[in-house]
Amino acid sequence: MLPKELYTRIQKLHFRTRFLANDLFAGHYISAFKGRGMEFSEVREYQVGDDVRDIDWNVSARSGRPFIKVFHEERELTVILLIDLSGSNLFGTRKRFKREVIAEVAGLLSFLAIRTSDKVGAILFSNTVDKYIPPKKGAGHVWRLIKEIFSFEPSSKKTNITNALKFLNKVVKRHSIVFVLSDFMIDLPSTDMEQAMSLASGKHDITALKVRDPAENRLPDVGYIRMKDPETGESVFINTHDPAVRQTWEGIINKMDDALLNIFKKAKVPLVELTTNGSVVEPLTEFFRRKGLHH
Repeated sequence: MLPKELYTRIQKLHFRTRFLANDLFAGHYISAFKGRGMEFSEVREYQVGDDVRDIDWNVSARSGRPFIKVFHEERELTVILLIDLSGSNLFGTRKRFKREVIAEVAGLLSFLAIRTSDKVGAILFSNTVDKYIPPKKGAGHVWRLIKEIFSFEPSSKKTNITNALKFLNKVVKRHSIVFVLSDFMIDLPSTDMEQAMSLASGKHDITALKVRDPAENRLPDVGYIRMKDPETGESVFINTHDPAVRQTWEGIINKMDDALLNIFKKAKVPLVELTTNGSVVEPLTEFFRRKGLHH
């Protein structure tokens, strides 16, 4: 049984994400992720303006009148969400924690999927795969996904994206639309991660959604603060008033992000950046719009 406060928060997010997955947003999503192709539906009598290349000559010859073949897009796709539930996502200095942003994006993508009759599933991970929710349709399934993201307690506070990607490559055989939702706050990416990302990108249409808090990219100048690593529990006092300390921190973050960007480029995985103090709708809409133009 969920605590009342948590239940209320999940319910609010459920309604909000359902509302955000409106017709305009759904249209961008459909344009960005096409079905597997066109399949034959029926024949009907030729009408002015129809493409003559679609005429079914056999049926037309038998009936003595022109008939055309009608096709429709084989739309049903499978969406898989790789969701990072490690300790570093329970951080936020502005409007909300990163985990709340991840939950909102997951809910939004899930509603977009079921709105267009696609299936949606999820892989919840920390430094191991904690839970696999197989793809299904329906609003009840989306409610379950959102509830799990908010309430599930992973086995570890640490992160290992490589293990999640390896699990994806092993378990999800059918070509899928895959979103990796994480803050990507990890040690410098390994060759292992690069290989797993490239293999996933070869099999699936994969997108990285990076969620960060502004204070992570640039330390605020607020004097001495106690910083605790949410994944290891280690604490340290640092002087944020010292420009050298802030510069060193930025250098570490930039080095990590440059290494990540290099992996994404090699694997041909697009990156969408989201923040705890900004809208998730605009960056995602822009990404879907640009992706749709390249189809």
